[in-house]
Formats: sequence, C-alpha cells, structure tokens
Amino acid sequence: VQLVESGGGLVQPGGSLRLSCAASGFIFGGYTMGWFRQALGKEREFVAAIRWDGDNTRYTDSVKGRFTISRDNAKYTVSLQMNSLKPEDTAVYYCAADYRIVIRTTAPEYDYWGQGTQVTVSS
Repeated sequence: VQLVESGGGLVQPGGSLRLSCAASGFIFGGYTMGWFRQALGKEREFVAAIRWDGDNTRYTDSVKGRFTISRDNAKYTVSLQMNSLKPEDTAVYYCAADYRIVIRTTAPEYDYWGQGTQVTVSS
C-alpha cells in the first residue's frame, strides 16, 4: 500500500494550492479518503474527507468554503483544492484511507497514511 502526496509549497496569504495524493496497492474505490494536517507542536487534525463514491464530503469548520476535496477512482487519486489560504493553514498535510464507508474524522480510524507534504502560508 502506498499513498504519495504532492503539491505542497510556499504560498502567500490569500493564495491557492492544489494537493494531490496518488494511491496504489489497495482497492481505492472501496475506501473513504481523507486529508489531515499537523502544524508544528500540535496534534494531527481532520481537514476533509470524501466517501468512496464521491457523493458525500465532509470538512472541518475552519476550511469550509475555502477547500474542496475530490477524487478520481479511475486514476486512484484524491485532491484537495485550497483557496484563500491563511497563515493558520500552515502544516504538513497527510492523505489517508479508511475502508469503512461512513466518513470518520479521527486519525486513528484511518488505515493507511502517506508521508505528508508541507504547506506554508506566509508573506
């Protein structure tokens, strides 16, 4: 099993980034996919998740209206479009997979994890 994130970087406040996660080694279409983030000195927190069929999504309150999660089951990818970025969005962002069909928001419930990609929002 492998999850590989890409797309992180340095962006100014108000800017945008698009994170991608390429999955392999499991039946991607059967898994809920999530994005979590961990800022320096803080616990890993839920950001967004999308159900296996793409018909249900969930976001943490602080990113609603700014971030959009999407998936392509044919390409085994999940993406996170991040707009209107703020300095408090600075963190390492992780892609994760959960075989349960109900969207969950706590990290221990996810089965597979990527290595993370750094997002830094600063002027």
